[in-house]
Amino acid sequence: MRRTALLVSATLLTGLLPFAVAGPASGADDPAPVPVDNFEGEIPFANPPAEGIFTWGSDTDDPPTLELAARDDAPQGEKVLSGTYDISGYGGFTHDFAFAEPAHDWSASKGIRFWWDGRNNGKKVNFELKDGGANGEASELWTTSFTDDWTGWKQLEIPFTDFTYRTDYQPVGGIDQVLGLTEMWGYALTLPVGVQDQFAMDGVELYGKADQSLRANVVTDAAVYPVEEGRSAAVKITVATTGSAPIDEPVTVAYETAGGTGESGKDYTPVKGELTFPAGTASGASRTVTVATLRDKAGENAETVPLKLTVTGAKAPAENPQVVIDAHGLPYLDAKLPVKKRVADLLSRMSLAEKAGQMTQAERGALTTPGDIAAYDLGSLLSGGGSTPTPNTPEAWAKMIDGFQLRAQATRFQIPLIYGVDAVHGHNNLVGATIMPHNIGIGATRDPQVAYEAGKVTAAEVRATGIPWDFAPCLCVTRDERWGRTYESFGEDPALVESMETVIQGLQGAPSGKDLKRNDKVLATAKHFVADGGTEYGSSTTGTYTIDQGITKVTRQELEAVHLAPYQDAVDRGVGTVMPSYSSLDILGDSEGPVKMHADAAMINGVLKDRMGFDGFVISDWQAIDQIPGDYASDVRTSVNAGLDMIMVPYAYKEFHKTLSDEVTAGRISGKRIDDAVSRILTQKFKLGLFEKPYADTSGASAIGSAKHRAVAREAAAESQVLLKNAGGVLPLKKSQKVYVAGSNADDIGNQAGGWTITWQGSSGKITDGTTILEGMRKAGSAVTYSKDASAPTDGHDVGVVVVGETPYAEGIGDVGNGNDLVFSAADRAAVDKVCGAMKCAVLIVSGRPQLVGDQLGDIDALVASWLPGTEGDGVADVLYGKRAFTGQLPLTWPKSEAQLPINVGDASYDPQFPYGWGLTTLTSVPGGGTSALKALAVAAAVAEKAGSETAGRAIVTKARLLVQQKMGQTITAASAKPFADADHLLLTGRYAQAVAKLTAAYRAV
Repeated sequence: MRRTALLVSATLLTGLLPFAVAGPASGADDPAPVPVDNFEGEIPFANPPAEGIFTWGSDTDDPPTLELAARDDAPQGEKVLSGTYDISGYGGFTHDFAFAEPAHDWSASKGIRFWWDGRNNGKKVNFELKDGGANGEASELWTTSFTDDWTGWKQLEIPFTDFTYRTDYQPVGGIDQVLGLTEMWGYALTLPVGVQDQFAMDGVELYGKADQSLRANVVTDAAVYPVEEGRSAAVKITVATTGSAPIDEPVTVAYETAGGTGESGKDYTPVKGELTFPAGTASGASRTVTVATLRDKAGENAETVPLKLTVTGAKAPAENPQVVIDAHGLPYLDAKLPVKKRVADLLSRMSLAEKAGQMTQAERGALTTPGDIAAYDLGSLLSGGGSTPTPNTPEAWAKMIDGFQLRAQATRFQIPLIYGVDAVHGHNNLVGATIMPHNIGIGATRDPQVAYEAGKVTAAEVRATGIPWDFAPCLCVTRDERWGRTYESFGEDPALVESMETVIQGLQGAPSGKDLKRNDKVLATAKHFVADGGTEYGSSTTGTYTIDQGITKVTRQELEAVHLAPYQDAVDRGVGTVMPSYSSLDILGDSEGPVKMHADAAMINGVLKDRMGFDGFVISDWQAIDQIPGDYASDVRTSVNAGLDMIMVPYAYKEFHKTLSDEVTAGRISGKRIDDAVSRILTQKFKLGLFEKPYADTSGASAIGSAKHRAVAREAAAESQVLLKNAGGVLPLKKSQKVYVAGSNADDIGNQAGGWTITWQGSSGKITDGTTILEGMRKAGSAVTYSKDASAPTDGHDVGVVVVGETPYAEGIGDVGNGNDLVFSAADRAAVDKVCGAMKCAVLIVSGRPQLVGDQLGDIDALVASWLPGTEGDGVADVLYGKRAFTGQLPLTWPKSEAQLPINVGDASYDPQFPYGWGLTTLTSVPGGGTSALKALAVAAAVAEKAGSETAGRAIVTKARLLVQQKMGQTITAASAKPFADADHLLLTGRYAQAVAKLTAAYRAV
């Protein structure tokens, strides 16, 4: 009785879903449904290659819980598949068919259906099919979605024609981009993000009978056809079939120009007619319809001419194509005019909706349809970490972004999109790109030229894929290595961070912005404004984070001296955009308490824009305005009034666009504030030359991952290596030595590249092209034996090298206390013990922050901080084998214990394992002479300082440092460490004489 009532209820509600109908609506002559999952226990919970249901997610908290639960209201049988979820990244579950069995043939059916217990949470659920390929994990993915906006059980029917090829991820890079249905390997569901809820599902089955109208599709080669006024557009119309079989019945396509903003007979010559594809026509056959436009003398904005297609015998295109007559003759289109005049002219023509669109940035994978770019006048798209085209190649990136830019041409003023990515250490989303050391390693080089060259290579590789905007560099001054973003910082000293800001010129070129039109430059982003590196441990309220996105508590003096200082330099260097931090700022003594940076008008408007004179635009972080207290309208109002110019609303672009417009209409955001924001955005688009060249210039694509670019990364990796200890001169290694190599990070490109590599969190293993440290050593040395866990016999070797450290993570996922710590894993610790107990040994620590060596330090002969060197392990091998000397210095204080944290240069109490600035060398000779030599160096330093000679000053202080380090050896005490660290800060601020004086004090304290 109860189940019957539910079935009737489902039938009545079918109109609420775009693709869902209840079972009785199927045709009377349809075959019996084919069961896929009844969830009565016939399909186990098991991982591939066996048949089974399994869960997955972006981190350990994201996979849902699953059970086969007995329920009285089960639509089929006695049990249902049910579970709970609370997902911050991504998560869901899959049913894969057994890899050892043949794939399933679903080509005779119309579609797939299942029962879903609605929770009415308004969230989208993605449903995915696995088609073709070797198995369920090496198949082609086809996807659709439904919105859970009802309560109780409902049977959802999805015709196979509703599935589209998944463009953001394909396990094997895609196969043929045809939903063949003859080799099916299962299905998967991706559950909603940002809501804690439960679900239930039952009765997955195939339904209906396939027919040609479902198998055959009519498509056009583009959705938008921009054309200069007076020229003709050629619209190619193609018939294609599932499985690429010839059509067995005729397909007709009636076409007619109708509607749009163009005027028939004045702006274009109307066309009307019909095309026929006879039975037997091969899949892929095409016909062309030509639309001629007419020329007049008046300047005008772009005009649209839709071509309406009416298809019989096949599925029609998802949208009608439209010809767009290009805007012409308007001042903003004149590249000879000053940018300021072009901006003023364009701004004067725009509506509020168009201005709101320019302030909106969406994630490319979240677009409901590509047509939304024009429908909402979107100003920007981005790829979040791991949001890549398929296949993940330079060509696919350029093609994808050009496709988005084409959509922007269908807007009135054809304002191009500005596309952004997080290329934080090279073009790190792209497989095969040159991956630089993370910023912490760049800081360790102490070489501004390395930072510049790294930025230069990154810009060239990013722009060659059609991307003009990079969300880098991070100018955070990291003050607590428990922070999961420590490696994104150049170091703990603002002077060091400032010295590395040459990266901005590497990315952008000249401070004036005159180089931004070049095909090897990108717009840079200074982030995260301000004090994200100073968050207090335990202050975060984001999920399970402990420090990331927390609260920075500082005096105004500390704020100015430590955290704000790098931003003035960035503004002076002409950085084009600034991104605020997720974190909150609590200025001690002002009685205001913590303020979310995205809401901090005093800092964004008052300090950044007014006092510092920043004239670029401010872009929010990912969904960051959602963290501002209050409802959504309040979030939008507060952030825009605080000075944000463009808002990264990856999934909520429609809601944001409407809310922003409503707030302006209501007078809660002024039109002046909107005009300021849009002017700033348009200015950068004009500077980038996007109005003249919106599409990708791929002429530099051949240099991506080239030997020349990798040589830059190799040099950076070599200079970033910091030699912390070298008892007995174990390093450099000799080619004649038999070397025993062990440890988890010796032969893992993913681990040595770290987070933000190919995906947001990064991952272990061979995730991209490059050379591991082990491979570099094998090329550099002669006899190398490798045993990851040190289980191979150690006899007969001269020296051991154990490469240990961290596995990849990003942001708060990497916070200490959030499943992470600062000590070696048990396996790494065991490898160190075994190798260093058997022979002289060098230990390399591949990590994004210092690791606590503890009582193992005494057993280790040589210790190296390798940081995250990127894809060029050859650079690490270069210093290990003496091809070049160790010259790196600590960008962070290396603590003795976690109890010391936070510990930084300048602290009143300072007793580290290794002080800030420490870094031994393998130069053939270290300066000697003791106190007499230091006295002479002090005199020379004073002369260099007075003369303003940076080159001479750095060389003099370096000589003094090397001399002092040699005496300090491994007997580092608080008395010697503090002046030693202070000296490096003084060097970076140009006070060479004081630096030598501090080093002299350290020498005397030993």
